Amino acid sequence: MSETLVVVPGFMNLTHVRNTGAAFGMFNAADFPYKTLMLATIAFAGLVLLGFYAAQLPREQFLARLGLALILGGAAGNLIDRLVEGSVVDFVDVYFGTWHFWAFNVADSAITVGVSVMLLDLLGMGTHVSKTV
Repeated sequence: MSETLVVVPGFMNLTHVRNTGAAFGMFNAADFPYKTLMLATIAFAGLVLLGFYAAQLPREQFLARLGLALILGGAAGNLIDRLVEGSVVDFVDVYFGTWHFWAFNVADSAITVGVSVMLLDLLGMGTHVSKTV
């Protein structure tokens, strides 16, 4: 049984959900041996690779570094939950009418904002150098 607290009627609830799967509840319904270990291993490998990439970025690439910091922090938070609890607690339930977005948590939000910041950097929003030819 999940507990629910209505925050904004018709838009957002706080609902306790255990996500044993990956992002957006992928593999949540799947039940196979070592699922938690497999997901944790993939997340750890991703963290290591992102860490190596982040270490290569020059100091001047502030937006890229900020985005990666948010992604790494969120992914590490979810990884710790998965290792300690065997699942991630999602609790923000955004909906409109009968349509519900996947439940998410603060770490998921950090990852999403981090990816958005990285995209802004890729589009040149973080560049302060004149681009004259």
